[in-house]
Amino acid sequence: MASPHRSGTPLISPPFFYAPFLASRLLLVLLFSPLATVPAAATSNDTDALTAFRLSTDAHGILASNWSSPDACSGRWRGVTCSPGLGRVISLSLPAFDLRGPLDPLALLDQLRILDLRGNRLNGSLAPAFLLPNLRLLYLSRNDFSGNIPAAGLARLPRLIRLDLSDNSLTGPIPSAVALAHIPGLRTLRLQDNLLIGGIPDVAAAIPSLKDFNVSNNQLSGKVPDAVQAKFGNVSFAGNAGLCGSRAPLLLCSSTGRVGGTMSPPPPSVPPIVPSTLTSEFGSLSAGSGGNTSGTEPGKRGGDGWAQKMCPLAIVGIANNGEKGDGGMIHRDSNNTYNPDAAAEVHGSSSLVFFDKRRGFELEDLLRASAEMLGKGSLGTVYRAVLESGYAVAVKRLKDANPCSRIEFERYMKVVGGLRHPNLVRLRAYYYAAQEKLLVYDYQPNGSLFSLLHGNRGRPQRVPLDWTARIALVMGASRGLAFIHEQYSSARIPHGNLKSSNILLDKNGSPCLSDFGLALLLNPADATARLGGYRAPEQTETRTLSQEADVYGFGVVLLEVLTGRVPSQCGGDDGGGTVGIDLPEWVRSVVREEWTAEVFDAELMRYKNIEEDMVAMLQVAMACVGPRPEERPRMCEVVKMIEDIRGDLSSLVDEEELDDSLASSSPSIVTTDCDVNRPSY
Repeated sequence: MASPHRSGTPLISPPFFYAPFLASRLLLVLLFSPLATVPAAATSNDTDALTAFRLSTDAHGILASNWSSPDACSGRWRGVTCSPGLGRVISLSLPAFDLRGPLDPLALLDQLRILDLRGNRLNGSLAPAFLLPNLRLLYLSRNDFSGNIPAAGLARLPRLIRLDLSDNSLTGPIPSAVALAHIPGLRTLRLQDNLLIGGIPDVAAAIPSLKDFNVSNNQLSGKVPDAVQAKFGNVSFAGNAGLCGSRAPLLLCSSTGRVGGTMSPPPPSVPPIVPSTLTSEFGSLSAGSGGNTSGTEPGKRGGDGWAQKMCPLAIVGIANNGEKGDGGMIHRDSNNTYNPDAAAEVHGSSSLVFFDKRRGFELEDLLRASAEMLGKGSLGTVYRAVLESGYAVAVKRLKDANPCSRIEFERYMKVVGGLRHPNLVRLRAYYYAAQEKLLVYDYQPNGSLFSLLHGNRGRPQRVPLDWTARIALVMGASRGLAFIHEQYSSARIPHGNLKSSNILLDKNGSPCLSDFGLALLLNPADATARLGGYRAPEQTETRTLSQEADVYGFGVVLLEVLTGRVPSQCGGDDGGGTVGIDLPEWVRSVVREEWTAEVFDAELMRYKNIEEDMVAMLQVAMACVGPRPEERPRMCEVVKMIEDIRGDLSSLVDEEELDDSLASSSPSIVTTDCDVNRPSY
């Protein structure tokens, strides 16, 4: 088979940056046309509105240097996309920019189609966003907005397709079914993790097009409509103690339609929600297949198959020997199972430390939860815990970190828990005692990149991961890693444990990096030894963690995605591996022999017109795994290179698929500039 690389272009060459906006702008014409004819003065009005927004929200001056030209469109302001020809602002995407303040100036952007401001610290009312008549995609999750959802404003948003207001401080009721009927094309409505009260409207009847609905973890009460429960499942309203209904696990409603008890946890067999583009064999991975759901090491799953038998949470505890740490003692009974009655006598002031204002649960709730062990990794054991409210979290019980003092541990937790980004697994809380350290994360139900790439290889039930999905997953992972590096550019804090098993998929199939910063709790020699095939060459001698070594590890992940082979186990027709040959060296040896086509995963060779993109991604990977750390690209540069490849690929995607990609937690329109002056949280 002939080499698939571009004619006249060396296979392994230094990275080049192409015009990142070209392909995405052409696609935006499809998504946003036709546009109404507007006066020429409107262009300057858009620039003025954006300038006012920056002045009121960009306290750290992140946007100041780029948003300095007289015109937002001709100056290609960061995060701003304009309509071709007319010069009106149609997209504003600034996720995780530490913006703080109100939305008010944006109400003047009457041609805006996409508003993506998730993961900031914006506050005030949502009302300005509900004054944008052409809005189609509205993402305001993970901010500090308060007040009611402007129900009357929904009538002004008839074209809205996606609405994500989750993880704010919104109060009041969910808009009624009558109000929601004004947005008949809505596909996504996410209102979870707020302070909403009242009942759940029958959204299944009001909005037949709705596919994604979530109001979990609020303060809702009353009867759950049968159609809502049937269409969206129990997870869509979990964490609301006052709900009742006619179907399990809800308690039956009284004559008033309310219930005094709590909702029973969903059964462990509830299947995960997986987008069709990433559907895989999640539920069929057996022990040792490499699948995992919480950043555990491949092949180290606990129990029989996916998980051990559900039981009261036995993840925390030391031997019942009367020892008491400075954070309190956690007891087990004689059967090595957590005993809440014994623990209650000695907990005292011990408690979970949360990173946001909504605690949601206490330590005692966590200890009473039903649990299943997901696996054992290099840093500890991970469990899925289902609280009585039905809310699921992932709990990691750390090992080898016991000598760490409370002050040192809390300092590291502040570093880890202070970051919020769509492509990072969020640390919700931690618990510290001298002999016990627990981390509580958002539960990611859809496995890991490792399980997608390697699970069930060679078996009939194997579902191959296509190229579009692979590039989307590495794109999101690169953004998450670049964010860590930019936030801690001065301190040079690395991720420290980058590997495909630590790239998890959330309920929407979006990639999220797990285990950030935990390797810092270990002895450096132990931390680097646990990296295995993702360890950079210099770490063999220096035994230190670094951002440059993170880049190397990410390059190995890219090679893993391209080749379908497991790091440190490469060579041989069966893919089982030859001991002593690492993945980067194996790829170099194949390239030297000009067997370029042999590098790529056989599962990818069935797809047409992707050879050039695979070779381009191979160039990025080989730049990342360069032997000299100072010559490797920064992660912000890697993001740009992957965006260029993804932009070329996007020309084959139709309008509906583009819309679905915009609905993911990894924005696909805005490129990321290399900005090492971003403030740390």
